[in-house]
Amino acid sequence: MSRKSLISEALASAPIEAPQSPAPSEQPSLPPRNFTNKRLEAFGEAARLVKRPTMRLKPSECSIWPGNARDYSLLDEHRLRSLIDSILAENGNRIPAVVRKTSNPDRPYELIIGTRRHWAIAWLNANHYPDIDLVAIVEDIDDEAAFRLADIENREREDISDLERGLNYKAAVDAYYGGVQLRMAERLKISKSQLARYIALTELPPFVVSAFSSPMDLHAKYAEKLLPVLRDLGARKKMEVAAEQLASEQSFRRSGDEQPISGPEVMTRLLQAVTTKGRVQKAEIAANDGSMIGKVDRDQRKMLTITLSQSELSTDEILSALRPVIESSKLVAGRKR
Repeated sequence: MSRKSLISEALASAPIEAPQSPAPSEQPSLPPRNFTNKRLEAFGEAARLVKRPTMRLKPSECSIWPGNARDYSLLDEHRLRSLIDSILAENGNRIPAVVRKTSNPDRPYELIIGTRRHWAIAWLNANHYPDIDLVAIVEDIDDEAAFRLADIENREREDISDLERGLNYKAAVDAYYGGVQLRMAERLKISKSQLARYIALTELPPFVVSAFSSPMDLHAKYAEKLLPVLRDLGARKKMEVAAEQLASEQSFRRSGDEQPISGPEVMTRLLQAVTTKGRVQKAEIAANDGSMIGKVDRDQRKMLTITLSQSELSTDEILSALRPVIESSKLVAGRKR
C-alpha cells in the first residue's frame, strides 16, 4: 500500500477541506529532486492529505507521546545539527509536526510525530532564538491511529535503530492488538516475518546490546543468529564473556577517539566465541525394524542435534529408537570427565 493510502487510513476520521493553491506569482521554483526534497514532498503530501490548518506552538506547550519509537533522551545537538541549521535558515520547521489536545493545562498538546523537530526548536529557544515556534497540525486521533501515523513517518527515518523500532512494536502489539502479531502486521501493512524480526531483537540480553558501539549497529537480522545460540547455557556464558570484552574495547576506543568496532565484526567475534572448531560427527538413527527415521549430529562439545524424518511409526517406537542415541552420548561424556 502506498504511503498516501497508509496516512489516509490512519487519519480516516479527519474532515477534508479544500487546499488553497498559491497565486501564480507566488509559485516557488522547483528544487532539484534529491533524496531530501523527495522526503519533503512526501511529508508535504501528508500535510495536504490531512488538510488541517497549521498553528504555532512553543515546545514547552507539548508533552511527548510515549508511544513513538524514537527515544527522545538520545537526541542531542550533534545528532540534529543539520536539522537545527535548516530550521534556523527557514525560521521554523517546513514540515509540520502532528499534535493532539490534552487535558493538561500546563502542556495542552501531546506531540505524536515530529520529535526531532520539537527537540531542535526547543534547543534553539534555549540558545538565543526564543522567537522560533513549532509549526504543528492538531489531530483528534486515538492511540492506535497515532501509533500507525508515527510508524509511517518513522519508516522514512534512517536514524532510528532497529532496536528502538522493536521495543516500540513490542509495546504496541500488547497495547493495541491483543498480543497478536498477525493483527498488528495487517494494520501496519508489513509482513509478519518482518514484524517478528524486530520484536525478536528485544529478546537479546543487555550484555549483547552493550557489545555494540551504538544501537544503530544492531540490526534485526542479527537476532536470528544470536538467539538460538543464547538458548544453550554453556554458549550463553561464553558469549557473555566475549560481549563484556567487546564492550570494554568499545569504551576504550571511544575514550581515545578511535573508530569503534563495527557491527559485523562484533557479530563475528560473538559467534566465534561459541563456535566449536573441528568436524561434526554424524550418524543415522534406525528404528527397531531397521528403517532410518532421522539423523544425529554431535559436535566436539558433545551437543546433539537430532533431526527426525516423517514416519509412520508410533511415538513409543520413535522414542525407543532415540533412547540408545541419548544414552550413548551420556556414556561418552562420562568417560571424558
